[in-house]
Amino acid sequence: MCGQRRVVVTGTGAVTPIGNDVETFWSSLKEGKSGLGTVEIKDFPQELANELQIKIGCQVKDFDPKARIKNRLAQLADRYSHFAVAAAAEAFAQSKLETPLKNPYRSACIIGSGAGGLNTIEYAYSQLFTTNRRAGDPLMLLKFIGSSAAAHVGIDYGIKGPTFGTVSACATASHAIGLLYQYIKNGMVDVGVAGASESALSYGSMKAWQAMRVLSPDGCFPFSKKRNGTVLAEGAGVMVMEDLEHAKARGANILAEVKGFGMASDAKDMVNPTLEGPQEAMRQALEDAGLAPCDIDYLNAHGTATKLNDVNETRAIRSVFGNATGKLAVSSTKSMTGHLLGASGGVEAIACVKAIQDGFVPATIGLTEADPECDLDYTPNVGRAKRITHAMSNSFAFGGLNAVLVFGPSPA
Repeated sequence: MCGQRRVVVTGTGAVTPIGNDVETFWSSLKEGKSGLGTVEIKDFPQELANELQIKIGCQVKDFDPKARIKNRLAQLADRYSHFAVAAAAEAFAQSKLETPLKNPYRSACIIGSGAGGLNTIEYAYSQLFTTNRRAGDPLMLLKFIGSSAAAHVGIDYGIKGPTFGTVSACATASHAIGLLYQYIKNGMVDVGVAGASESALSYGSMKAWQAMRVLSPDGCFPFSKKRNGTVLAEGAGVMVMEDLEHAKARGANILAEVKGFGMASDAKDMVNPTLEGPQEAMRQALEDAGLAPCDIDYLNAHGTATKLNDVNETRAIRSVFGNATGKLAVSSTKSMTGHLLGASGGVEAIACVKAIQDGFVPATIGLTEADPECDLDYTPNVGRAKRITHAMSNSFAFGGLNAVLVFGPSPA
C-alpha cells in the first residue's frame, strides 16, 4: 500500500530457561537442550508447594537482577519486570540506538504479560492470610500491574510515545510485536521495543493450571503420540524495531524484516480451539507480507503439546499451506523452552530471526513417535541446516486469541 513503510529488527533480547541472552538461547536450541527441571517455589510455605501434583517446569536459572539491571527502582520490581528490563537492555545494546532517544515522542514501548506480577501478589497474600502480617509492601501495586514492565523499560530509554502492555494470554508477545510493527509501518512512530515477559511459576499459578488438567507430569512433547500436556515456563523475549529508512540513516545493523502480521479471534470457546481463527490469522499474515504459502520456509508452531491444540494447529497449517505443506519445515521450540505463556511469541519470534540468519531449523525434541493426526515435517529430535528466506511464528491463546508474525531477511 502506498505510503506504508518497511519495518526492520535491529535488536533482540531474551531471558529463557535455556539461556539468559539471545546467543546462549539460540545455541541451546541448535543443540536440542531442554530447560526442564523441578520447579523451586520461593517465598511461599513449602508444605503447600509440596502438595502440588505437577512439580516440573522450565525455570530461568542463574539470573541475578542486580547484575543485569542498572535502575534501582527496577531492581525492586517483580521478577517478570526483571526479565523484561534485562531483555530490553540486551536488545537496545545490540541495536546501538543512542539513548535517551532523540525524538522520544516518535518512539513506542509495548511489552506485555499474560499474568503480570503473580509472584508479588502471591507473596503478599501469603503474608497477609498465612502469617497474619498486616503491613504491606508500599511498592506492591507497582510490582504486580501488567503495565509495569513496559513502564520500567520506557523509563530506562526515555520513550515518551505509546507505552503500555498487551494482555492476550499466550498470544501476548506476538500481539505486542504486531502492534509496534503496525505503528511503525503506518507512520505513528519511527522506532520502538516490543515483546512480553512472564514469571508465573508460582504455587497458585501451577495449582490453577493443574486444575485444568493441561500440565504434563513428564515433559513437553509437541505433536508426539505420547504427549499429555504442556509444561509451564518463564522468561522474556523482546525486539527493537525501526522504520527501514530510520535504521539506514544511522547505519544500523539490520537483523531481519518484519514482513507481515495477522490476528483473528475464534469467538467461540475459552479452551477448545477452532480451525477458522488460526487459519485466518495465518492468511492475514501472508497477505500482509505479500507472500504465498510456498514462500514460507520455516514455521515456528504454537505447539503446546496439548491434545487439542496440536491436532488443530496441524489441520490449520495444512488448510492454509495446501500443496506447499510438503516443503515446509515446522518445529515447536516449546519442546525445549517449555511454554512461556505470554512471553512465548517474543522468544519464538527471535528464534525465527535467528533461523533466517543462520539457515537452521531448530528441532522438536522428544518426538520419538508422531501422533498419526499430526503428520507434518516437525523436524523431529535433531535440527538441520536449511536456507530460510521467510519464517512464520504462530501464537494461539486461550479464549481463541490468535496472532501470527512473518519475518524475512535483512533488506538488501
